[in-house]
This record gives sequence, structure tokens and C-alpha cells, in this order.
Amino acid sequence: MIGGKTRVFAILGDPVAHSLSPAMHNAAFRALGLDAAYVPLRVTPDQVPAAMTLLARAGGGGNVTVPHKETAARAAGQPSPRVTRLGACNTFWGADGALLAENTDVDGVLAALRELEAPDTAWLIAGTGGGARAVIAAALERGARVAVHSRDAGRRAAFEQWAAGQGVAIAAGADCEVLINTTPLGLTAGDHLPLAHEEAPRAQVALDMVYARGGTAWIRALRQDGLRVADGRVMLVAQGAAAFRHWFPDEDPPVEVMRAAVNDALR
Repeated sequence: MIGGKTRVFAILGDPVAHSLSPAMHNAAFRALGLDAAYVPLRVTPDQVPAAMTLLARAGGGGNVTVPHKETAARAAGQPSPRVTRLGACNTFWGADGALLAENTDVDGVLAALRELEAPDTAWLIAGTGGGARAVIAAALERGARVAVHSRDAGRRAAFEQWAAGQGVAIAAGADCEVLINTTPLGLTAGDHLPLAHEEAPRAQVALDMVYARGGTAWIRALRQDGLRVADGRVMLVAQGAAAFRHWFPDEDPPVEVMRAAVNDALR
């Protein structure tokens, strides 16, 4: 039962109603008998710092989704080295009066690509936001080159320059063997596809950070083309488990319970 000592966690974003983080984390809390609750909060950019601070000071924390990951990084009092390097945060909590921040999206990307047996060659990324920054960190760890797709040529050029500054080599889209969608495209029925297979005809693998019942339209199309594909559920569970370890360092996250909650919600 929720009471005065319940630790409150939240997913901050806009949109946020689609998120399965509440279902996943509340299932984990119940499985371990933790006095905690997780809720979705739709917030504007200017509300992000106050929401993070309030939750953290009350003993909770949470996650951040599009489009607020870069705003959250700037709001953190004690960002991790990874958050500082990437300028993007998706996980926060409080400790000793400080607002701490981490980027567990990187853990999620790496887990999903391992499951897909993605090659460490060249990856074509759709998007230039906080999710794309996590992919750059993963590419740096795996030694992969990257190409960037954006409808805004200026944003693409700026992001490629930033990625190169991180130590990641820039590739041509035609050389890429992995496709990764970091944009929100696919959350809404009728969205156009984030990337066309023709932009990377050598692609063998596709990862969509978006998840949907039956898979996103992009994932379904690429599966028909013979690619190994995954939507965002693998990444969601992996980054969620990593976040859980920061919030409850004395507990092991019940990963199978979390995965089952996500899969049940997507059936």
C-alpha cells in the first residue's frame, strides 16, 4: 500500500503515456516487496529540473525519455562521467542531498546489439538526440564507425562533428551493416519510416528504440527484407535493470520479472 514512506519514481517525457517503464518497474517493486511506486509524468522542458529535484529529494528518482534527455543532463548536480561526456541523461536519483544522473541507455543499446549479434563495422543512426548520443558511446566501446541520418542537414553535420570529437570515425551510409532508429518515429500510427533499407543496402541488422505491439512498422518491413531485427523492448529492460541498480544498490533487479511485464504489455 502506498503511504508516507513510499519511494516515488517517475518517467519524465513528452509524450509519456506510451511508456512501459511504469509496468516494468512496478512489477519489479512488487516482486521484491519494495515500498516504492513508479508513475509517468508528462512535463515540459522547463519543468524537468524541478521534477527531478523533487523526486530525488523525496528519496526516489526516475528516468527521462524524449525529448528531455539533454535537459536532464544539464539539470544534474552530480552527473556521471558518461553523462558529462554525452550531454544526455536518462536515469536520476538522490543521495546525500545531491541530484545524481547516469545514462543507462548505453547499457541498453549494448545489450540489444549483443542479442542481435550486430557486427562492429559501421552503423547508420537515425536521429541526433539523446538516444543517438547513447549509440555513439556504444559505438566507441565496440569500435564501430557511424553514419548519421537527419532531416536537418545542419543538425546532422553538427552531430557528426561531435561524434568525431568523441573518437568515433564517420562512415558512409552505403557502407553500414547496422541500422538504428533513435527517433520517436513509430510511436504514432502513420509515422513515416525513419530509415529506408536502400540507404544502407548492406545492412544485416536493425534496432528500433521504439516499441509497439506486434513490432513497429519499420521493424516489420525490415524483417520482411531478411534483416535480424529488434524493437526497443530489449533495450528497455536492460537500461531499466541498470537504473534499478542505482536506485536500490543492495538489491538485484528481477530481470525476468521485468522482461515478462514488458512482453505481457506488448501482447
